[in-house]
Amino acid sequence: MSGDPDADRMRALEARIAAAKGTETKHHMDEHHSQAQLAWRMVIELVAGLGIGFGIGYGLDALLGTTPWLMVVFVLLGFAAGVKTMIGSAKEIQGRIGATEALKDPGAGASGWADEDDD
Repeated sequence: MSGDPDADRMRALEARIAAAKGTETKHHMDEHHSQAQLAWRMVIELVAGLGIGFGIGYGLDALLGTTPWLMVVFVLLGFAAGVKTMIGSAKEIQGRIGATEALKDPGAGASGWADEDDD
């Protein structure tokens, strides 16, 4: 009978160890770091759109001699493309739609947002 109290203590100890291992804490810095990466991704997408638009506009202006006009037009088009890409990335990150759908149609998955928030 001397083995029963030890066996009970061992089972209780194993249960406490399993409970302690099961509760892994998520570090605040890990979550913060991933949010910063997502923010930088979106900023880079916007700046890339602006830069590409500027480069195309400036190049065409230099070739055609229409100095600021094509650059202004293509910077605005680059800004619109960057915003469209940012919206697609935001929807992809939220998991509402896949990556290919996000790039094709930035408004995809937008329907039903109000319904999801009400639940």
